[in-house]
Amino acid sequence: MSLLYNFFIYTYLLAIHISAFFNAKAKKWVQGRKQIFRQFEKNIDTNKKIIWFHCASLGEFEQGRPVMEAFREKHPEFKILVTFFSPSGYEIRKSYKGADHIFYLPMDTRRNARRFIRFVHPELVFFIKYEFWFNYLNYLKINNIPVFLVSGIFRPSQHFFQIYGGWFRRRLQSFSYFFVQNSDSMQLLHRINLESVIISGDTRFDRVFSIASQAKDFPLVKQFADGNQVFLAGSSWPADEILINELVKQEIPGLKFIIAPHEVHPEHINALLEMLPKPALKFSEANEENIHSTDILVVDSIGILSGLYRYATMAYIGGGFGKGIHNILEAATFGIPVIFGTQYHKFQEAIDLIALNGAFTIKTATELQMVCQSLLFNNDAYQKSADACRQYVENNRGATDKVLSVAELYLK
Repeated sequence: MSLLYNFFIYTYLLAIHISAFFNAKAKKWVQGRKQIFRQFEKNIDTNKKIIWFHCASLGEFEQGRPVMEAFREKHPEFKILVTFFSPSGYEIRKSYKGADHIFYLPMDTRRNARRFIRFVHPELVFFIKYEFWFNYLNYLKINNIPVFLVSGIFRPSQHFFQIYGGWFRRRLQSFSYFFVQNSDSMQLLHRINLESVIISGDTRFDRVFSIASQAKDFPLVKQFADGNQVFLAGSSWPADEILINELVKQEIPGLKFIIAPHEVHPEHINALLEMLPKPALKFSEANEENIHSTDILVVDSIGILSGLYRYATMAYIGGGFGKGIHNILEAATFGIPVIFGTQYHKFQEAIDLIALNGAFTIKTATELQMVCQSLLFNNDAYQKSADACRQYVENNRGATDKVLSVAELYLK
């Protein structure tokens, strides 16, 4: 199985190098790793004690961020190294001030893993949620370096729990401790004789609560929203935007729209503007004179969505007609109802909030319109939904403290 895994790694490398000729994201993936070890040697002082956080992409970074920041506050003597697998995480957070070093992770070949661990030799390692790079895990174990999985979720369908999964199960023994989100995950790990497990919850609750309490002010958006109800579509994809377009056509009195697409490249923004039935204003072109001239604001920049939810009456979260919904907690923490498509079952917070009537799932444009109207024109129903979202985030805070209380025991 080890040979098969390493064959897969090299096959992936070949495929992504070929893709880089015609795919911009793959090109960034390849270019970001060019002479990566020379970058390490030039920028990382190995005489300092290093704590390593690895995140697949932006979503995992946001889960790991509360732990990074809490650790840094308590232990400023350590340097923090953050690595990303995906360009979508690295490109957005490469200037993050809470870390001393931010790089792409070299691909998980045996040679790369051995070389990386020998050079960095971190004191502690935190892998976030789903990251299982088995060569790295193997060399961390060989070097007796504590490694933790943060905000992990395990499901019976994963290969760790299949008849053929013995090799994968043994790789999990490299983890010193698992911080999981729910009891189902803990029970699955116990079933394969992994006992160093604690139900810590999801660190994203700590992160979104912090966002809400320190939310940046956007004066132009505040002017746009002032005195109106606002439907905010966050991280929308084309399938979502078709439904939103139909909602705009209803011309509900007093309802304005903020649409923040997941993809903000000019081609998509222009296609969205052409599709909408009413003139819309791009956020990048908004000013004091034109902000009141439209009912639709299209956000054509990245990195500000989480702070915009404070101006919304309700939020539609994109991705529910694709691989899965994006972060609904960023909206819920502001105490606003959330709406999304049908692909939400892998997200515990979505299941919980639907049960609490804080969130609503829809299949069609008609269903979206019905949910919006029921919330807009029934104040009691709206308030119960909003309160459910706010209280849910409040009740689930504290995962960061649980992680640190255990991880600190492994410090030398």
